[in-house]
Amino acid sequence: MSAQDVLHSAEIKPLSRQTIFTLATGAGLSVATIYYNQPLLGLMAQDLQASVSRTGFVPTFTQIGYALGILLLVPLGDKFNRRYIILLKSLLLSLALLICSLMPAVEGLLLASLAIGILATMAQDIVPATAALAPAEHRGRTVGTVMTGLLTGILLSRVLSGTVGEYYGWRFMYELAALSILLIGFRLWWLLPDFAADTQLSYPALLKSMAGLWTKYTNLRRAALSQGLLSVAFSAFWSTLAVMLHTDFQFGSAVAGAFGLAGAAGALAAPLAGAIADKQGPERVTQFAAALVALSFAAMFLLPLLPVIGQIALILLSAIGFDLGVQAALIANQTLVYGLEPPARGRLNALLFTSVFIGMAAGSALGSTALSQFGWTGVISLATAAALASLLVRLKAKSG
Repeated sequence: MSAQDVLHSAEIKPLSRQTIFTLATGAGLSVATIYYNQPLLGLMAQDLQASVSRTGFVPTFTQIGYALGILLLVPLGDKFNRRYIILLKSLLLSLALLICSLMPAVEGLLLASLAIGILATMAQDIVPATAALAPAEHRGRTVGTVMTGLLTGILLSRVLSGTVGEYYGWRFMYELAALSILLIGFRLWWLLPDFAADTQLSYPALLKSMAGLWTKYTNLRRAALSQGLLSVAFSAFWSTLAVMLHTDFQFGSAVAGAFGLAGAAGALAAPLAGAIADKQGPERVTQFAAALVALSFAAMFLLPLLPVIGQIALILLSAIGFDLGVQAALIANQTLVYGLEPPARGRLNALLFTSVFIGMAAGSALGSTALSQFGWTGVISLATAAALASLLVRLKAKSG
């Protein structure tokens, strides 16, 4: 039992729907800030008079920042009052978003995007705060609801930013995002109680313990590698889709953002993977999910054989398939990792998600390069290869 559980064991009660909704909204809005840029890359390139390959590094820097924030900042939630951490991150994230909206050149945009990624880890502080506040008998359902909010933020961020960017410009989207984070940050500050520290370890000791966990558990390393490879495929697609749709189909950012709805249809069904994992085992789910991702991407090699309407339909169906696979694999890999050492779940989660967002950053960079050098076929080849590599990691784990 954590220090937070001890603190509240006498008076803890189920969280109200309003509180859960606010926590879910905070998680969704904060994580959405790292995805707003993807449908806007074409508009950014045009406004800043920059090449596609240069603006393609905007999501890369954002994902790198998020990975660094998870690895270096999220463990601080075990040592300091999460209420203060969430407020401070919300204020700084709002400032970074506002600064991003004012940048006149790509170089400044990249630095601001790095800061946005680091501070968007506010979402990863909200989830453990939820677990600490919820009574044990309702914890799984409550945390699951907040995670649904986080997932919804990821999926619908592209729809929102694409639509806003189409009609009001990419800078206004970042100004709107800054306001939303500022408001939800103060709302969470008002709503949340103070949190007791769960550990007295020093900051260096916290980081050192994470290195020990990484070395100790082979299953952690396998889960991180397989999910990281799927993240490469996922990010390569979504970070280049807007540019491809504009170049090949003359679609605007609103249409590119709307493709996120296809992803939502797949990914929101992914929690069903948890029930399957309980019956069949999470290892089997990871194998099936990686195979589904690879198949969904490989299907897009058929695009040149189809008419335009058929190509759009196939891209939509593929997005549903691989988003379902990626999210199902994440749920199964989390199940595997969380069972390794329950008292260290926060740090285990940080290690897993660091790998995920390193994969996201690599996928953005490699996807942009593949698109500029080899076109959309290059992007699909990269994504398919990464998914097959993930499947190979999982099949090797089974044979080992």
